[in-house]
Amino acid sequence: MKTTLDELLAFVSVVDSGSISAAAEQLAQTASGVSRALSRLEEKLDVTLLRRTTRRLELTEEGEVFLAQARRILASVEEAEEQIAVRRQAPAGRLRINTASPFMLHVIVPMIGEFRALYPQIELELYSDDRIIDLLERRTDLAIRIGTLPDSSLHARPLCHSRRRVLASPAYLARHGTPTRTEELAGHSLIGFTEPDSLNEWPLRHALGERWRITPSLRVSSGDTMRELALADQGMVCLSDFMTDADRASGALVEVLPEQRVEVRQPVHAVYYRNTALASRITCFLDFLSARLPHNPRA
Repeated sequence: MKTTLDELLAFVSVVDSGSISAAAEQLAQTASGVSRALSRLEEKLDVTLLRRTTRRLELTEEGEVFLAQARRILASVEEAEEQIAVRRQAPAGRLRINTASPFMLHVIVPMIGEFRALYPQIELELYSDDRIIDLLERRTDLAIRIGTLPDSSLHARPLCHSRRRVLASPAYLARHGTPTRTEELAGHSLIGFTEPDSLNEWPLRHALGERWRITPSLRVSSGDTMRELALADQGMVCLSDFMTDADRASGALVEVLPEQRVEVRQPVHAVYYRNTALASRITCFLDFLSARLPHNPRA
C-alpha cells in the first residue's frame, strides 16, 4: 500500500503543532482519526516516526529524515495546485492572516470586502493576537507586525509606516486644560500600556531629550481599550495614526503638543516563512494591501 497525502499531512501537522489533539483541531478531524493515519503511515513505512510518551511526542531519527521529504512532497502538491489556479488567473485556497487586534480592526477589516470580491476563491481566516506568535505552530501563512522586527528566520516585506501622536478628547482638555509644554503632562491623567513598556515613552521633545517617559495613571493591555478610554474623556494617550485617523478627522480626538512631537515612524511589515516560490494567494494579498496602505505617514 502506498502512502497517502492525508497521512503525510497528519504526520507533518502533529510535528508542527506538538500533539495529536492540536493537529486534529487544525485539520478539523478527530484525534482518533489523526492517530490512525499516523499509525497507518508508520505501518506502511515499517518504522517508528514518533516516540509517544504521556507528556510529549518526539521525532525519531527516521522521523526527522522522513519529515523533510514529507514537507517537500506537500509543498510540491500545493505549488502544483496553485500553478493551475494562476493559469486560470484565480488564486485559490485557504489564507490564514495574523496581526494585532487594532491593525486588524482599523486597517484589514475595512478592506476585506473588496479583497473577497476580487478573489472569491481565496478562503480567508483572520486571527488577532497582541503577542507575537509562531507561524508554523499556528499554521499561519502571513503575519503583519508593527514596530522594529527582532532577528528571525522570517522573510519580511515592508508595507508602510505609521506615526505616533499624543491625543485627548476636546472634553478632557476643556475640563483639565491644554498643556503647552511637555513637562506639564505630569499634572494630567496619562493612559499607558501594561506591555511593552517601551510604548510608555512618548515621542515628545523636552528640555532633556526627545522621549518623554510617562508615569501612567492607568495602564491597559490593548490599544483599542486605550482609544476608547480617550474617547470617554479619561485622559491622554499616545497611539498610532492607523487607529485614530477617523477620530482626528471627526474631531473626536485632537493632537496634544503637536509642536513638540518628534517624528517617530513605526514600520509595518508582512512576515512569512517562505521567501521563494511564494504562494499566489499570499502574493496577491500582499500586493493588494501594499497598494492601499499609505507609504508615507500623513501629516
